[in-house]
Formats: sequence, structure tokens, C-alpha cells
Amino acid sequence: MSKPIISRLTSLKRRKRLSPAWQVCLPLSAIVLLFWSVAAVAQDAAPSDPTAILTVGLDTVWVLICAFLVFFMNAGFCMLETGFCRQKNAVNILAKNLIVFALASIAYWAIGFGLMFGGENAFIGTTGWFLGGADNSPAIGKDYQGVFGALDWTGVPLFAKFLFQLVFAGTAATIVSGAVAERIKFVSFLIFSLILTGILYPITGHWIWGGGWLAKFGGDAGPGFWDFAGSTVVHSVGGWAALVGAAFLGPRLGRYSAAGATAMPGHNMSIATLGCLILWLGWFGFNPGSTMGVGDGSAISHIALTTNMAAAFGGVAATFTAWFYLGKPDLSMIVNGILAGLVGVTASCAFVSVPWAGVIGLIAGVIVVFAVTNIDRMKIDDPVGAISVHCVCGVWGTLAVGLFAEGPGKLYKEGLGPARGLVLGGGLTQMIPQVVGILAVAAFTLVTTAVVWTVIKVVAGLRVPEEEELKGLDIGEHGMEAYSGFLKEA
Repeated sequence: MSKPIISRLTSLKRRKRLSPAWQVCLPLSAIVLLFWSVAAVAQDAAPSDPTAILTVGLDTVWVLICAFLVFFMNAGFCMLETGFCRQKNAVNILAKNLIVFALASIAYWAIGFGLMFGGENAFIGTTGWFLGGADNSPAIGKDYQGVFGALDWTGVPLFAKFLFQLVFAGTAATIVSGAVAERIKFVSFLIFSLILTGILYPITGHWIWGGGWLAKFGGDAGPGFWDFAGSTVVHSVGGWAALVGAAFLGPRLGRYSAAGATAMPGHNMSIATLGCLILWLGWFGFNPGSTMGVGDGSAISHIALTTNMAAAFGGVAATFTAWFYLGKPDLSMIVNGILAGLVGVTASCAFVSVPWAGVIGLIAGVIVVFAVTNIDRMKIDDPVGAISVHCVCGVWGTLAVGLFAEGPGKLYKEGLGPARGLVLGGGLTQMIPQVVGILAVAAFTLVTTAVVWTVIKVVAGLRVPEEEELKGLDIGEHGMEAYSGFLKEA
């Protein structure tokens, strides 16, 4: 073999041996360059203090975990409402509670969050659609406020703030589902949920949590309206909307007659009880998570304990109230008593002592029993007691701030919080803005939801046909049964 041929073969073998190394080196070089540039940007953007970075990271993890807990409350509402209603409507109720959060995610992302937190207008947010605004979080190393200036009290990144607020918006719509159960058209409920989470809920939320006129009630030196985690912002808004919806729909067929009310018991109290326990668990994200930060742990532990004690006292109070008033310790009343205590303490959980939290829950547990029975006497058909729990006890919880708050900085952050409550010697200083806020939110929600329900009724209709209601919405609306193959109740 000639030397030129040998030389070429040797060179070819050498290239084959070197080729894999070059193939590896090229992507490695690209990765090195990429991380080099990212590191350079991160070095410019991140805070210089490592402790600050760690604090923001811990706060973000805390907020996200609490958001996940509140999200899981959707499962609680699914179980509670389904168990309290009849077997033939189980699929419909599950479908409503499942899809409502998906709808809320889209509507709140597109416009709701901007309406609630965008800009400094006293009545409505005007910027930040589709989260299209600058963050104001120190986590990204900026020393200015972005378009979401109302959130400057927390240092977690914008996406964490949004997710936490989103799960609250979804909760407001889910409250309505139970009150209108067993007779509303599926499509009509979807339309209403989009409007509530995208427009109506964010507007009143802006007044209170978005730096609006109620938050600044009385001027810079005024007490302002206080609702720590949503007795009014979430629960009363959902409850008022549910009240209007139930009134517009009318009662279920056969529910009331000249002889009085006919009982329509829930088909599965086991899953209703499971739903209550899931909601109780979720409230440990709902209330303590509203700190939007871990701090030294004292605030979140205090809020967790006040939350739990209110639930406990609410459940016990409802048990004995139902026992003496109705003759039996009704399980549905026990469930709603626990939820009433949780709703009742939601506004004040950070600002009241543990004993006063127990008092708030106890009163809520008594109120809810009488609210359920009196709303029934008014022939407003609420299959799950949502109006009594969320609207009535939400109002009570908001008033409780004006009664039992310890004063600014006593239990929560220094200098932050409502004025001292009436029962503790603070006079009417805090009670006045609380009453004004309740009336303003109630008036706005009642009027606007009445308009929305009316328009939906004209355009799409609200109620399913009588034949479909008697047969069950599972078959009529969804073409399936929740318990296929099992004996179907009437």
C-alpha cells in the first residue's frame, strides 16, 4: 500500500477518534456561555444581602404552600355540596365545582387581578392586564413599585402574589355553586362565574385589598376598613351573589307547599363531612397565608390558633343550638357550624386574642342555625346553607373586627391593624368603617349580580326544564350518572 493512502487512512482514524470529543465540547461550550450570562444578570438583579434572598425564598415557599392549601379547598366544596344534595345531581355539582376554578384562572389572569390591584384609583384598578406589569418585589432587586403598587406590603414575586389571590377569587365563585344547586343551567352558571371572578369580585376587592377607598376610609389618619383574610372580600361577596341567584332561580320543585317545607336530605353525609374537614384544613392556608410572609413565625402561629379555636367553638355551639332548637344534634348543622366559625374569624384572625376568637366562633355557630332556618322560612332555597355560612357569618365576622380587635400592632405587625374594638374600650372608631364597608359591598354586589342574573336569564335562561329537574341534572345536563349501576333514589 502506498504511503499517501496509509497517510489518509491514519488521518481518517484520528478524526474519528477526535470527533466525539468535539461533539461534546460544542454543547458544553454553549451551556457555559448561557450560565455565564444568566449568572451575570442574576448578579445585577438580585439583592446583595444573602439573608434578604433567603427571606424572600422562604416567604415565597410559604405563600405558595398556602395557595396550594386554599386550592385544595375546591375539593372540600365538591364533597360538601355533593353530599348535601341529592344523588341525581351529583355529577352536575362536581362538574360545576371543578370547572369554576379553571374559568376563574383565565378570567382573573386576563382582567381580574388588574382590576383588583392595578394602579392607585380609589374605585377600580386600571392597569396590569394579563399580569403585564412590573413587579414591585425586592426579590428581583428593584427599588420602585410596579403597576401593582397595592401589593407593596409583601416582598414575594408577582407570580406568587397572583396565585395566592387567584385561589381566593375561585373560592368566591364556588360559594355560589351550592346555593343554586339542583336547578341551574350549567352554561348559565359558567357565564356568571366568569363575570363574578373577572369583574365583580375584583372591584370590591380593590376597595379593600387594592388600596381603594374603603382601605383608606377616614383619610391617612383614619382607621380604614379591615378584613384580614376575606370575611367580606371573599365570603360575603360570594354569599350576597348566592342570595340573589337563589332568589332569581326560585326553590327546587316540591321544596315548599301550603303545608310548609319538604325535606330534601343530602344523599351522602360521609363525603359532606369529609368536605368539611378538607375545608377546615384549607383554612390553615386561607388565614395564616394572608400574612404573605413567614416572619419570625409568631404571627402565622397565632392566626392558625385563632382560626382553629373559632372553628371548634363554632362546631360545638351549632351542635347544642340545633339540639335544643331542632330537637336533634343535626350533622349538617355541625358541619355548617364549623364553617361558620371559620368564616366568622377570617376578618379578625390576626387582630384578636385566642379567647375572643373562641367567642367569635361560638356566636357564629349559634347564628348559622337560626340563619338556615329563617332563610328557609323566607322560601329561599339554599340546599347547602351557603348563604347562612358565608353571607350572614361573613357580615358577623367583619363586625367582630370592630368589637374585639386589640389595636394596631398589639398582635400583628408593629403599627399595623385596626383600631381597638368597642368591647375593649375603643369606642366606635373601628366599628363605623366596618359597617360602612359591609353596606357598600352588599349594595354593590346585590345590584350588580341582580343585573347579571337578569341578563343571563333573558339571553340563556337560568333554570333547567321541569322534566329535567325531576329526572336529575346529571342525565339532562351531562348524560351520565355519578353512581352508575346502583339503585337510584327518587
